[in-house]
Order: sequence, then structure tokens, then C-alpha cells
Amino acid sequence: MSTDNQFDLSLIETLSNLSGVSGAESAVRERVMKEIKPFADEIQVDPLGNLLVACRGEESGPRMKVMVAAHMDEVGFMLTAEDDDGCYRFAKVGGISEKYLTGKSVWVGKEQVPGVIGLTPIHLTEKKDRKSFVPLKKLRIDVGAGSADRVQVGDRAVFATPLKQVGDSLIGKAFDDRLGVAILIELIKRAPKQIDLLAAFTVQEEIGLRGAHVAAYKLNPDCSIVLDTTPARDFPVWEEGVENAFYNTRLGKGAAVYTADSGTISDPRLVQYLLRVGEEEDLSFQFRQPGGGRTDAAAIHRQRSGIPSVSISVPTRYLHSPVSLVRLEDYQATLNFVEAALKNMSSDILGALGT
Repeated sequence: MSTDNQFDLSLIETLSNLSGVSGAESAVRERVMKEIKPFADEIQVDPLGNLLVACRGEESGPRMKVMVAAHMDEVGFMLTAEDDDGCYRFAKVGGISEKYLTGKSVWVGKEQVPGVIGLTPIHLTEKKDRKSFVPLKKLRIDVGAGSADRVQVGDRAVFATPLKQVGDSLIGKAFDDRLGVAILIELIKRAPKQIDLLAAFTVQEEIGLRGAHVAAYKLNPDCSIVLDTTPARDFPVWEEGVENAFYNTRLGKGAAVYTADSGTISDPRLVQYLLRVGEEEDLSFQFRQPGGGRTDAAAIHRQRSGIPSVSISVPTRYLHSPVSLVRLEDYQATLNFVEAALKNMSSDILGALGT
């Protein structure tokens, strides 16, 4: 895999290939701890499973406390009941369309036991059913009779999509939010000296931002930046002959700065600060168009007496599906953008809130 970048591409590959469905993020957490241990001043795992990391600044006197968060969990499945011959009923964990499921390969449990989401072959399916998707209750995860003793009810399963580089892009699973996790690891290794960087690798974002609630309360920062991915619904033609005017971000346009989503109105002081940094440093960035979706910022900004928050995402196609696609240049641009923002950050950017 090409390594002609200013970041560790092998780290993205490792993180993407790990299994870490909501509530079962331990493999991801262990890998992150291994990466950041030499660079952190303080590491703790809270009772919910969040990994909280402090990198103290070196300037004397009060320093700004900046929380940067990225969630470790991914969407996936949970085995709920055992049938015969290595087949298991299952439930979705997080937002996944049932249209994506039939015939897909999966990895089950901590050992990543190979399996497949089974369905009736088309030549054995009644004609009236061939054009409709199969409901979840009729699907099974099949690991084969010989592997049934290696998995059990309660195990999580993920799409079996090893990361690959295709030209200027990466394709793989769990980019939401292993890309944010990888960026946050890189930021810890390059932590700025004028602030206290409080990194939160959160759990259970995909099922209600649960980890971010308690992480923000514990850290009690002056402000927060949330790192995530956001859909790049950017096909040039929306339907035949009609230009797509409904995109929220575009690939190749850099980091996506949020002004608002369904859970948060980004703090305007932070948005203006990021705009100024992007322009002064000539960085590649875009504004995510307001609309649906939300990030950990929706939980963080409502903790204690209120925490000024903003989200910055890597534009990514096909999120919450068996395979996603991201441009390497957008990942690099997001890393560069957040690094520059932290390097120049000071408490005066949180002056009086305008109207």
C-alpha cells in the first residue's frame, strides 16, 4: 500500500479492519492505547469504555482546555438466537438499511470468524419476491456448522471489508469513525504546547451518542472539536439530465466544517475562528451543508453549563454500508486543518458571543 503521505496509512488500515460495534469497542480501544501511550500525560478508561487522554501544554499559567473527540464504534450486528447448523438470527446495531444485507460477508466476534448473511438463491425465489428486499427477520448469519462453537449469542458482527487503496482513494469499512480516530491519534503525537489537549475516544456514538455524554461531563473543557465523517452525496447528476444540487459535501474539496446539523448549531465563534485559520493558512476546506445527521457534538455541547462545540468531518461516500470510499487528499486536508486550528488556539477566540 502506498505511503506517499504525511500520515500513517497503515494505521488507517489497522483501525478500519478491526471489529468495534457499539458496546464492543475493546479491540479498537486497545489499539489506540498502544499508539498513544508514549505521547500522553494521562490515560484513563471510564466506566462506560471511553478512552480519555490528556496532553498537557507547556506554557505557564492557565491554559485553554480543548476537547477533541472521535468515536471508536461502528455500525454492525448482534447475534440474538441460535438456529441449527451454524445459523444465527441477528439484530442491527446502529443505522443500516436492510437493503444492504443479503449475501454480504461478515466477521463475527472477537476472532472475526467468517460468515455470510444468507438468503434464498434467486432461481429458487418466487417471481413476486425477486424485486423486493428480504426483511431482517428472514435473514440469518451463517458461520457454518464447523464454526458454531467459536461464536455465541451476544457476539457482534461487522461487514467483512478489508481496506484497499484504489488510486487516490481508500475503500473499506468503519471509516465512520475510524478516520476520525486515526486523525486524533496523529494529533496526540503532534500535540500543541499552548493548550491542554483533552482527547476523547468515545463509545456508543452510533446508538445515541452515549459515550460523549459522560466523556464531556468528566473532562469539562472550555470548548470541543468533534472529528467524524460525513456523507459526500456528490454524484454530478442527481437523475438523468438534472444536476445534483442536493449534495452536503463533495470529495476532493477538503475538510468539512459544520455550521449546523440535526443535533447541533455549531458555536459561531468557533466557526469564524476555523474560517479565519483556513483562509490565513490557505487550507483546503468546505462548509458542510446544514441538514440531517449529527455527531458527538450534539451531546457534548449540552453538558454542564454548556460547552462551545463544532464538528469537522472527512467527506466520505456510502457511509453505513458494507463499503465506503474516501479520498486520501481529503483525509490529509482534515488532519492539516485541525492541526492548524489547535496550534493557533487561545482563549480569546471565545470572547463575547455575538447575536
